[in-house]
Amino acid sequence: MHRMDMNSDLGESFGTYVLGDDEAVLRAVSSANVACGFHAGDPQVMETTVKLCARHRVSVGAHPGHPDLQGFGRRTLACTPREAYTNCLYQIGALRAFCDAAGVPLVHVKPHGALYNQAAKDPALAEAIARAVKDAGKGLILLGLAGSAFDRAAEAVGVPYGAEAFADRGYQADGTLVPRSQPGALIHDPQEAAARVVRMATEGKVRSVEGTEIAFRPHSICFHGDTPEAVEMALAARKALEAAGVQVCSLKEVLGL
Repeated sequence: MHRMDMNSDLGESFGTYVLGDDEAVLRAVSSANVACGFHAGDPQVMETTVKLCARHRVSVGAHPGHPDLQGFGRRTLACTPREAYTNCLYQIGALRAFCDAAGVPLVHVKPHGALYNQAAKDPALAEAIARAVKDAGKGLILLGLAGSAFDRAAEAVGVPYGAEAFADRGYQADGTLVPRSQPGALIHDPQEAAARVVRMATEGKVRSVEGTEIAFRPHSICFHGDTPEAVEMALAARKALEAAGVQVCSLKEVLGL
């Protein structure tokens, strides 16, 4: 039987600004990437989101990003490997404190937005983030773009690695994501996304915007919690996966850890 983790980026509200329906998304996914206050989230939101994950028995991961609240962490910022390391280590530590207080384990780390995309192509940044994951301790899993610099960085540093694919994002022929500023970057139809997810899980393939086939073997598939269709898309994908004989489970179970 195929196994697949479903993850979503959550906890991205800030103060009185509410983004997404986190609790509804948590009914469909098996892992949550919780914003750590740099690109989104604040201490109260972090605490609330971790407790929601515990209530729904969803695995918790840290979602560190650039220090860019105004740009939601999606603006490309110049960043040295040392800055990537210290920024990620700081954010992982902050979220771990809330996990410890709630009595739930911190399972994985997935970089956010521009930091994720930059590191996927930059081996030095990817390795710096992998080192932060390792130094944060307790066997944390690095979750990164399948077929990217994250794969090699995790192996070089010696941290468990989960390869990620995206239900709601377009792919370029080289396996990277279509920039959000370009046509084809976002998938809005829940049924289209569900069909893509099933193919990713059972065939290890996705079609790029150029029409070429990309082969990969993801362990986890992401649904962005800030998209208007997030809840409907995640529910449709889970239903389709289970109908195709794919077991939705935590990232640790997928990796056999």
